[in-house]
Amino acid sequence: MKHPIKIALLGSGTVGTGVVRVLKENAHEIEQKVGMPVEIKTVLVRDIHKKRPYLEGLQLTDDMDSILRDDDISIVIELMGGIHPAREYMLAAMQAGKHVVTANKDVVAQFGRDMFEMAEQRQVEFLFEASVGGGIPIVTPLKECLTANRITEVMGIVNGTTNYMLTKMTQGGSDYAAVLKEAQEKGYAEADPAADVGGLDAARKAAILASLAFNTRVGLENVSVEGITHITPEDIVYARELGYVIKLLAIARDLGGQGVDVRVHPSFLPVGHPLAAVSDVYNAIFIKGNAIGEAMFYGRGAGALPTASAVIADIVAVARGLVKGNAQGIGCTCFEKKPICPLEDTVSAYYIRLLVADQPGVLGAIATTFGEQDVSLNSVIQTRRVGSQAEIVVVTHQVQHKKILQAEQCLTQLPVVSKISNVIRVETAAEGKV
Repeated sequence: MKHPIKIALLGSGTVGTGVVRVLKENAHEIEQKVGMPVEIKTVLVRDIHKKRPYLEGLQLTDDMDSILRDDDISIVIELMGGIHPAREYMLAAMQAGKHVVTANKDVVAQFGRDMFEMAEQRQVEFLFEASVGGGIPIVTPLKECLTANRITEVMGIVNGTTNYMLTKMTQGGSDYAAVLKEAQEKGYAEADPAADVGGLDAARKAAILASLAFNTRVGLENVSVEGITHITPEDIVYARELGYVIKLLAIARDLGGQGVDVRVHPSFLPVGHPLAAVSDVYNAIFIKGNAIGEAMFYGRGAGALPTASAVIADIVAVARGLVKGNAQGIGCTCFEKKPICPLEDTVSAYYIRLLVADQPGVLGAIATTFGEQDVSLNSVIQTRRVGSQAEIVVVTHQVQHKKILQAEQCLTQLPVVSKISNVIRVETAAEGKV
């Protein structure tokens, strides 16, 4: 008789119900892969009296201490979300000698050090594959499969809500407000979408990816963040005409002596780039390594079953270790201390859209202003009239961010410039250094 490995589930929301379903449906396959049955014993819920048909037959509790005291429970799965009390519960579970699996990007991005230190102290596992990319396997590949590489770049579409919105704006010409409303109606965006559209959700994932890829601790506070709220249909059209699509990208680059550059922002992405074709709610993560060259991981970045797939993969990894009597996890891989490249020193090309006076000499004045700030222009296009004024689109060569800021300040002081309508970074074939 094989004694099952018992687990506790903290939270019974969308992902929690997905984990319950997949564990039940694939019980035989999971037992074969682990060598023992894996069963949920207890589920922590807020209200034990609320009817939950999908949890029928499982033991419900609203007392975390009862889980901590239960010696039958070997693995605790945290799917509550948020920082508190999830962080405290995970630390307490590891303190009690239980392995922890989580999908909580907030805690991993901001308090990963605490988690790994407790796991090492108590000799337990702390796994978090589902914290980035939903069902896309990326954490384990970075920690294990690609360990022979020196990773120099990770660039990804890691937020399904904003990718859906930008896809709809690109395909249908709708404006931001219309596609946000549609995304909310379809359940892709929350009633309060700030974390998604403001880039914070992607920034948390960028911090995790950068820490894994470059073996150095990158906190959420180290990520420069910009959302999509200022993207307009006009920008979408100009991007298409110039051979680009607009995507919200999480970008992390190891610049060597300049440090690590980690940021989230909308970008003009060449239509030939592998990430340019990633549409709707799908996610993808593009990686450059000195041995593998280029690789991309693609799939559903959210949802009950895709995320449950990643959670259960971690459960299986821990369970196999329990069966064999040895640890399977790698632990913290942040063994280096690389500096963070300041935002003002980061390098990119830029798209700049301006509203100017429709009169002779304007293009010359604008070009001169850019030149005085050492900003080299790739192209200057007078696109259309807006009332009595003209709209101009400028695309620069690669330049330090601080020089673009200086150029913007000088442009606003020109009498012929009415408005800088938008400034968006442009991804080129290969980012250079200045």
